[in-house]
Amino acid sequence: MLDNICAIATPYGTGAISIIRCSGPKAIEYVNNIFKGKNLNKCQSHTIHYGFILNDGEVVDEVLCNIFKAPNSFDGENCVEINCHGGPFVTSEVLKVLLKSGFRLAERGEFSKRAFLNKKLDLTQAEAIMDIISSNNKLALKSSTNSLRSKTANMIKDFRDKILQILAEIEVNIDYPEYEDSVEVTHKYLTPIIDEMLEEMEHILDNSSISTVLVSGIKTAIVGKPNVGKSSLLNMLLNEDKAIVSNIAGTTRDLVEGMLNIRNITLHLIDTAGIRKSDDYVESIGIERSEKAIKEADLVLLVLDSSNELEDEDYKLLDLTKDKKRIIIANKNDLTPKWKLDDVIYISALNKEGLEELADKIYEITNIANFNVDDDKYLNNERQVSLMDKAYQALKSAKEGIENEIDIALIDVDIKEAFDSLGEITGDAYPTELIDALFTKFCLGK
Repeated sequence: MLDNICAIATPYGTGAISIIRCSGPKAIEYVNNIFKGKNLNKCQSHTIHYGFILNDGEVVDEVLCNIFKAPNSFDGENCVEINCHGGPFVTSEVLKVLLKSGFRLAERGEFSKRAFLNKKLDLTQAEAIMDIISSNNKLALKSSTNSLRSKTANMIKDFRDKILQILAEIEVNIDYPEYEDSVEVTHKYLTPIIDEMLEEMEHILDNSSISTVLVSGIKTAIVGKPNVGKSSLLNMLLNEDKAIVSNIAGTTRDLVEGMLNIRNITLHLIDTAGIRKSDDYVESIGIERSEKAIKEADLVLLVLDSSNELEDEDYKLLDLTKDKKRIIIANKNDLTPKWKLDDVIYISALNKEGLEELADKIYEITNIANFNVDDDKYLNNERQVSLMDKAYQALKSAKEGIENEIDIALIDVDIKEAFDSLGEITGDAYPTELIDALFTKFCLGK
């Protein structure tokens, strides 16, 4: 039998109300034992009731209790959500009474984990909940909401149904060769089916390179040699004095971070230390971190000083970032430019000029314009994408086997691997350790 669990489901702090979520076979009974008001055991599901939480007969708080009876609750268990006053102290006092009455404190993500185990959610829907909570722009929210409404799950189900049909036909051919009414699975028969699925998977993987950016944001490193205006650019983008700005080279010695929403794209900005040779120990550590940030960045904003001739350090940075997705920015455009390069965005961070042109370039380079959040097929995170790619590679291997006329029974192994990989996306086929690891990333009380 499952334990009875409880946890505070609202953020810590002072507010109008706090919500404590309780779940388990005896959740309603246990809350009723400390509740002064209606007999909650006799109340209908999806009703709310006024009363008081008691501790050894003394009133702890005036509350409202929402009742949800199994299986018609979020996690499929009996559930009570206690709405108490929103002070940290009173909330913790109510929680203490619950823990004393028979509940234990829920683990991170345990409510959602129970919802998954009780088949109230699949893994894509569970992940969508956290994506909705952490959404930073409208498109990310829309994408995550679509996934919560089973768009992703239905897409995966369609693939698995097609593959399951193939696997069933192969099994019939192998086990019952005398059965004349079955489809004869030949290389010729499999080829168009595999090709169609591969083409659709390619389309989904291409779209997913955009959708994952919408959901998780883009790691964006602002790089350049000292004194080109990196910190000024960061401050201009964030519209605040986040980074210290001065004419002294090497002022920025560590990474300075900020987040920006621009045209429904979330940028996780990192202002790096100016990259140059330095004998200063502290500055040299900052430079090492800057070089690491470049390697890990999804997008590089390379800032050059248009008012001075390009130097060796500029050319080294141009070479260092040539294989990265990057935007070259010529700062100090308020002064007389000393050079010209192709495909450069000219700005003046001092006068806050050129932001629209930079926004247009970011929008262009991320391909958001080619993505339709409602109509396109896509996945929302790297876990899902990696499993789709694994299924894609397995089907490619099956196609190679078909082209080399390998025995159908051996090709069946690759097709089965694709089926299982797709099942891991939704949780229809999953290792237990994956589930444990996934739900520990959730909020307490979720």
